Amino acid sequence: MKLQIGDVILKNNVILAPMAGVTDLPFRLLCKEQGAGLLCMEMVSAKAIYYNNKNTETLMQIEPEERPVSLQLFGSDPVIMSEMAKRIEDRPFDILDINMGCPVPKVVNNGEGSALMKNPGLVRKIVTSVSKAIKKPLTVKIRKGFDENNINAVEIAKIIEDSGAAAVAVHGRTRQQYYSGKADWDIIRQVKEAVSIPVIGNGDVDSPQKAKQLLEETGCDGIMVGRAAEGNPWIFREISHYLDTGELLPHPALEEVKEMILRHARLQLEYKGEYTGMREMRKHVAWYTAGFPHSARLRGAVNEIESMEQLMVLLDGWNG
Repeated sequence: MKLQIGDVILKNNVILAPMAGVTDLPFRLLCKEQGAGLLCMEMVSAKAIYYNNKNTETLMQIEPEERPVSLQLFGSDPVIMSEMAKRIEDRPFDILDINMGCPVPKVVNNGEGSALMKNPGLVRKIVTSVSKAIKKPLTVKIRKGFDENNINAVEIAKIIEDSGAAAVAVHGRTRQQYYSGKADWDIIRQVKEAVSIPVIGNGDVDSPQKAKQLLEETGCDGIMVGRAAEGNPWIFREISHYLDTGELLPHPALEEVKEMILRHARLQLEYKGEYTGMREMRKHVAWYTAGFPHSARLRGAVNEIESMEQLMVLLDGWNG
């Protein structure tokens, strides 16, 4: 099912969630190949752009073949946020997203990420100033609320719509929950009923059946997949196919998983060099191999890997 956000038309409504340390360029390219309708980049600090931080430049790297992509900014100062949005607007991203959902203490203690859910007035200022500063569609990612005593996703979503955003993504957990417990899909339904901009539902979609259930139970327009895509870029192909045909595709066999790991590792080398690329690859290998028989030993050994050759030898000896 197609989805339109501002003037950007997505081929389908299955979206890769922004995840720090995960949705970098190599991984996004693989998810794109598997049919993700929109790729969300790792969050970028507006202040880091302001100070010309070198690492931030790497985070903002985009390849033409992965588009459409969404670049996610975080911060809490409306002036810096809007000025940096304007400064980077000529880069080849299609949608700009504001992070109001990150639960990490370092971000929250700075008044950023999900801490913004506690300050509706500041939400209005940030979204208004950023939407006025740029021509590209603006979206915002929020949570159910900050904690169980402050469940205000509906109020915040209405403010976001009023302030000029083109869509809102809702994770059905509070900041207090982090990623534990069960996502509350009913809050996504409530937001959908309260606003007229597209609503993207997020939380606990780990199978094609769950994706369909989320659409049916909430009426949301888009499906955002986060942790279930770790080590599993195929989930985008599987969800899209199931929504279109009702047919469940078989999960990839061992050889296809091995091949994907090697392709992922080659992309890591290409974009990040051997030292960083192979070290970052360790967690991905652990995710790719989870659930296969005899994979625990492989996950133990993968933490020693420093080169492509070592990875190839390790995978050769792994027979699931």
